Amino acid sequence: MAVVRALISVFDKTGIVEFAKRLAALKIEILSTGGTAKLLREAGMAVRDVSDFTGWPEMLGGRVKTLHPKVHGGLLFRRKNAEDQKQAAEHGIAPIDLVVVNLYPFEATAAKAGLTAEELIENIDIGGPTMLRSAAKNFESVTVVTDPADFERVAKEIESDGDTTLATRLELARKVFATTSRYDGMITTELGRLTAASGHVALGAKPVLPERVHIALRRQQELRYGENPHQAAALYVPAGRAPEGLAAAKQLQGKELSYNNFVDLEAARSLAAEFSNPAAVIIKHNNPCGAAEQQSLLDAYLKALASDPVSAFGGVLAFNRVVDAATAEEVAKLFVECIAAPGFDEKSKAIFAAKKNLRLLELPPGGLEPERELQLKRILGGMLVQQPDLGEIKESELRAVTKRAPTAEEMRTMRFAWKVSKHVKSNAIVFAKDGATLGVGAGQMSRVDSVKLAVMKAQSSLAGSVVASDAFFPFPDGVEAAAAAGAKAVIQPGGSVKDPDVIAAADRLNLAMVFTGMRHFLH
Repeated sequence: MAVVRALISVFDKTGIVEFAKRLAALKIEILSTGGTAKLLREAGMAVRDVSDFTGWPEMLGGRVKTLHPKVHGGLLFRRKNAEDQKQAAEHGIAPIDLVVVNLYPFEATAAKAGLTAEELIENIDIGGPTMLRSAAKNFESVTVVTDPADFERVAKEIESDGDTTLATRLELARKVFATTSRYDGMITTELGRLTAASGHVALGAKPVLPERVHIALRRQQELRYGENPHQAAALYVPAGRAPEGLAAAKQLQGKELSYNNFVDLEAARSLAAEFSNPAAVIIKHNNPCGAAEQQSLLDAYLKALASDPVSAFGGVLAFNRVVDAATAEEVAKLFVECIAAPGFDEKSKAIFAAKKNLRLLELPPGGLEPERELQLKRILGGMLVQQPDLGEIKESELRAVTKRAPTAEEMRTMRFAWKVSKHVKSNAIVFAKDGATLGVGAGQMSRVDSVKLAVMKAQSSLAGSVVASDAFFPFPDGVEAAAAAGAKAVIQPGGSVKDPDVIAAADRLNLAMVFTGMRHFLH
């Protein structure tokens, strides 16, 4: 069967004129509505209004345009079913072989400031999803396109064979139902903001945690394996939306990525995103073994590496600047699994090209932004949902609690160490000096053990260092161990019943201690 008639009605008009011109060149009749019809006519194409096709005008302020038996009959009737053919002929229903529809931008509308309940409701697309679903259900006969990225493939197939292949139509139908599923999920979530009282509907603020969470994902790529080789794994991204962040990174070279690679790359990327000056992060088993913020990327890398060069072997790196040749030459001396950065200059790419298995990932614009989506973690029978940890300390909320106040340099290092501690698995202890980590203690069952581990891991003197703790010291022993190793200042949340004892120990040891009032557990 050949495509004889197409219905085009889009909100996002990207590429639609060029696509429609290719259809028109094949003598395909084009049905359209509203602004899309106007645009195509202005481009010199013959367009038939849907209202002329159905014999009914648009009505109810545009709410009813395509909701008509001649439209949905034209989409749904089974071309090979004799009874369907008979009924279509009896009622004057002509086939519609191609549907090109995308939806009102409900998500963008819902995010607008000053939005009213009426605006939210009016931006719920009814006709669009209905046409998409009708066409997708009858994919054996109808091609349905909702993403401009598919225009080229569809146009080429029709130009070559008069129609698309069944495989293409099936794939596009799957894409439609993923799109409408996500769209309905967004609507359901946003309608949770509406309240009804005294015969009126009002729109409230977005709740911190919605009553319902709807997730529609599509598989973007299969991974080498999961946490272990006997586990299958894949990367999924939101259906109906372009990938973002690490999921949209471009792999420039190297082996196929594994589940663990992505987990470590996200840990590295998210810590690198904390810093405004050139920064380097080295991750091993989802924990930072080295991080530094310096005036040059090369210095940042060298100081991050010096923190724990043994653990850095086989690690994952992230930078918050384009990687230059000087940095690449130093990195190339170490065996690393993956590197993520906003870019790599030509000389650095040439240097890394000699390491065929090294995975280079170029982050997209916005790839160094903090994660702002709700965080989800599966448990048997349910899902835990929380806000991401976007908490930042404010100068006005920092409280020096010891007799000795920290120096300006100690405060600078405290802020750096505090940022790193946020990305270390609890219990987290970070020793730092001069904008670089010196020792990191992660994941221990007691805080004093995390201090001892960080001291053990340190490769250089801890004299004059600062210590950051993601949660309070429950006893003086952790602070005493840090001071014995050479620390001179401590930043911690405070809040323990033993705070007076901890502060007294700090005063006895001539430590400066600052309370943040904020905890950064990471499990």
